Amino acid sequence: MPELPEVETVKRALEPVLLGRRIKSVTLRRDNLRFPFPAGFAMQLAAARIDAIARRAKYILVHLDNGLTLIAHLGMTGRFTAFNAKGSTNLGEFYFETGAGEMADGPHDHVIFVFDDESRLIYSDPRRFGLMDLAETGNLEQHKRLKGIGVEPLGNELSTQYLIEKFRGKSAPLKAALLDQRIIAGLGNIYVCEALHRAGLKPQRKAGSLVKVKSHDPRLDDLVRHIRDILNEAIIAGGSTLQDFASTSGEQGSYQQRFAVYDREGEPCLKAGCTGTIKRVVQSGRSSFYCPVCQK
Repeated sequence: MPELPEVETVKRALEPVLLGRRIKSVTLRRDNLRFPFPAGFAMQLAAARIDAIARRAKYILVHLDNGLTLIAHLGMTGRFTAFNAKGSTNLGEFYFETGAGEMADGPHDHVIFVFDDESRLIYSDPRRFGLMDLAETGNLEQHKRLKGIGVEPLGNELSTQYLIEKFRGKSAPLKAALLDQRIIAGLGNIYVCEALHRAGLKPQRKAGSLVKVKSHDPRLDDLVRHIRDILNEAIIAGGSTLQDFASTSGEQGSYQQRFAVYDREGEPCLKAGCTGTIKRVVQSGRSSFYCPVCQK
């Protein structure tokens, strides 16, 4: 499943393709993806202009001029592909398992957006784990998909003091706490493993152990900085390609070439001066990679 950098990459690539376009029609080729489409979905989108595109956690938010916001999640195999009016130019693509196809001819092309200049945006999803929903823009944070989501890791709200408040007295493993979407929005397994390695923190240690009565472990400051740095580095690299990920331009992300621990079980630690070997453990059904020598 794509993590924050991959979703941000798609969002940024869709902006120049979609901003300012007015939706002429929406065709649904099935009644549902992961969940049913909301009632009147196509009708509520018709004639609306796309004013802005944003991201919240792993959701892409398309703000419309009619007071509504389209909420989209790519799931595991979601793909947006944009075509010009002639259908011959691939303006942008995000895919996992299948390559670019003809306009709306693929068996997994489920949603077709047609704009006033006859260009099209097609959403394909072989496994149908993605979703689309609608919300009132002015009440977006109270929508069931977004309500209760934590702070954005790239924003100023993520700070040492914030983590002190969230981690104090918390017995959950540090990695589990960082993956809790109610604390930090959009963080995923790959980038948490990488950030913990840079900060020298073991994923199994209790989150609350970093918080003292009147002080905190200084590595908590490092962790905040490394989370932000790693996510920004991954966005610049277009995300990570582990299986079939590609960006909206069809190009694969390259951040996996810079992994220090993720998917490197049995290989030497890359931290300067460290003699450790990367280990893998399973936490809550997910693989955690870390160095037992430099991560404590």
